[in-house]
Amino acid sequence: MFLIPEERAKNGRERIVPLNAIARSIIDSRRRRGEYVFELKSKRLSRMNNKAWRKAREAAGLKGVRVHDLRHTFGKRLRAAGVSLEDRQDLLGHHAGRITSHYSQAEIANLIECVELLCEDKKKSELTLIRCA
Repeated sequence: MFLIPEERAKNGRERIVPLNAIARSIIDSRRRRGEYVFELKSKRLSRMNNKAWRKAREAAGLKGVRVHDLRHTFGKRLRAAGVSLEDRQDLLGHHAGRITSHYSQAEIANLIECVELLCEDKKKSELTLIRCA
């Protein structure tokens, strides 16, 4: 887990960032290489949007992806996994649910699946009505 001190946090409030097993394994492999997890030539990185980020996203075929887009992806994936609004709010470091909802909007495909459930219910209801008649 990372601790972001209040002086480094955007909203001026200290926060924790829990890591899942995959993230921990990546961070642990980086820790063995030097003093900092994110470093270049043994100096800590102070910015994410740098030349290395631009080269990495280009190599991955994601040239238009911004660092901030990762927050939206994180929020959407948490929502898709069924994580509660309150927990998503804490994980994203938000103090207003409105902002959290913005970061974790539902996927269109998921919304379509939800409304299609009504069609299945209607078919079941029609069958019940036919059986009762």
